[in-house]
Amino acid sequence: MVHDDRRKARERRTKERRIGADRRDDAAWQPVSIDDASPGSPDADLVLHAAATEARTRAQAHYSHFMVGAALETVGGEIIGGCNIENATYGLTLCAERVALVKALSDGHSIFTRMAVVADTEAPTPPCGPCRQLLWEYCGDIDIILGNLNGPTGRFRLSALLPMPFDRRLLG
Repeated sequence: MVHDDRRKARERRTKERRIGADRRDDAAWQPVSIDDASPGSPDADLVLHAAATEARTRAQAHYSHFMVGAALETVGGEIIGGCNIENATYGLTLCAERVALVKALSDGHSIFTRMAVVADTEAPTPPCGPCRQLLWEYCGDIDIILGNLNGPTGRFRLSALLPMPFDRRLLG
């Protein structure tokens, strides 16, 4: 029963989000408030949050000591985790969100439904600008679940976090 409910919710989210060629239509420019974000089941959010929390434990944050974990859900329900990996030059640092995305893409996944991001903060810690851009390019308008070590703290559509994205429509 629970498995069927999760599958139906995943199918609904897949239909609701823009995928494939229509992912970058004009509606993508319109922000969606957190109140309008499509809710996932609380249990599914907790599973994704737990995966991001676990990924965070592997962060390589020797310089900033700011450990972040991310978990990206594929349309098939697989969860791919990522953690931030710092470098002494900082410019070569990889954010947890990008690590999860690149792992998923390199494993052959191409359609995603949502991502959780976890940091040890009181306030929600959203993806940085470059991460938002890459998530938009490869994931479309997915749900972003933000959380801290105590649990989820907010849910946003990516379009609310990146209201005027640059994408292939602007390349002519």
